[in-house]
Amino acid sequence: MTKLRLAIVGAGPAGIYAADILLKAEKQFDVSIDLFEHLPAPYGLVRYGVAPDHPRIKGVVNALREVLDRGDIRLFGNVHFGEDITLDDLKRHYNAVIFATGAVRDADLEIPGIDAAESYGAADFVSWFDGHPDVPRTWPLTAPSVGVIGNGNVALDISRILAKHAVDLLPTEVPQNVYEILEASPVTDVHVFGRRGPAQVKFTPLELRELGELRDVDMVVYDEDFDYDDASRAAIETNKQVKVIDRILQSWRQRDSVNNAGGTASRRLHLHFWAKPVEVRTDSEGRVAALVYERTTPDGEGGVAGTGELREVPMGQLYRAVGYFGSPLPGVPFDEKHGVIPNHEGQVISHDSNERIPGMYATGWIKRGPVGLIGHTKSDAMETVQHLVNDQGSWWQPEDPSEDAIPALLAERGVAWTDLEGWHRLDEHEISLGAPHERARIKVVPRDEMVKVSRAE
Repeated sequence: MTKLRLAIVGAGPAGIYAADILLKAEKQFDVSIDLFEHLPAPYGLVRYGVAPDHPRIKGVVNALREVLDRGDIRLFGNVHFGEDITLDDLKRHYNAVIFATGAVRDADLEIPGIDAAESYGAADFVSWFDGHPDVPRTWPLTAPSVGVIGNGNVALDISRILAKHAVDLLPTEVPQNVYEILEASPVTDVHVFGRRGPAQVKFTPLELRELGELRDVDMVVYDEDFDYDDASRAAIETNKQVKVIDRILQSWRQRDSVNNAGGTASRRLHLHFWAKPVEVRTDSEGRVAALVYERTTPDGEGGVAGTGELREVPMGQLYRAVGYFGSPLPGVPFDEKHGVIPNHEGQVISHDSNERIPGMYATGWIKRGPVGLIGHTKSDAMETVQHLVNDQGSWWQPEDPSEDAIPALLAERGVAWTDLEGWHRLDEHEISLGAPHERARIKVVPRDEMVKVSRAE
């Protein structure tokens, strides 16, 4: 019987779901799958892109764990594609590859002053508070007033972490270095800016509701933002999710903190709608001093139009959460405009000729851009895998498809890779670090320490 030797680059949800779907698919061949991950631990953005106080979302890890723990997928962690293993290596040892590398860079926001000191992208801040091994251990929380641009869940994650009292994060898996810096944070006011109205936000109701449950944090909304047009009213009436979001926001309008009148908490979280950022003002040293925004108004077609009215909110730091963007991979076609690998339903195509490139596939955010939740990731993987199965006639014909070849190759190159057993070791170690403090776990942050624990060195 024919055997498919498949490499998957990226061990986040997209890569793991693709492996699982392929193993369960009806096919006329056996399958052997190797997952390559540049981090020493698997799970991608579920481990390094979701705020530590989201245990319900992190429940996705349990489903991913079940897939890996079956034992029919090999994991090679701490392996950098393009350095430790190349596209030519994959062609020599596999029949095909699926790229599932996600999107971890920040999308650009082109307004004057956005590159000022104390202006940051969401991705870097999220990586820091999630204990990503490849970012600095420190973060300069120095300003009482900070701004967050964006009306999606990442913007809410950042706002919640900035506004929340650090002690309330202790039951989670927040890294110790992150807890200590948040504990010393001077932040009192977090301002969140979205260019559209309350009925057009990209938050999920769960995320929004959690904001209003923060201890000793007043939610500040502004009555002027709730003068709904027909399109907004229709969205509220016809869309259950929008209706719930509106109900939450309307409940906040009844609180004493509305329009800054009479709130009693030590911290405040302000939601500014109809606010299109136009400029970051800086001080004499080039640091963020204020955000200038233009008031917008509904255009009657679900979008917005500018009013010409400019407003300024003083602040000492700014975070932009306007979307993530994919990164190019050595030897792999890349669409610089959209931040994805060019593809047709997951089949990689040449960026110049639109011709299909045999043996190469994509799934997840590097395939379609950083939109959608876990459900989209699964259907994405299904589409890609279906093409892979049907394309048997155009698979690569590897010189050495033996399963021993990859460990031998990595050993020869001096790569200290981690495997599934090593991940179990690291997982148990982190849980044991948290146990004496009644914490879910304490993440090991330095890469070299993660590798040493994983490899029992």
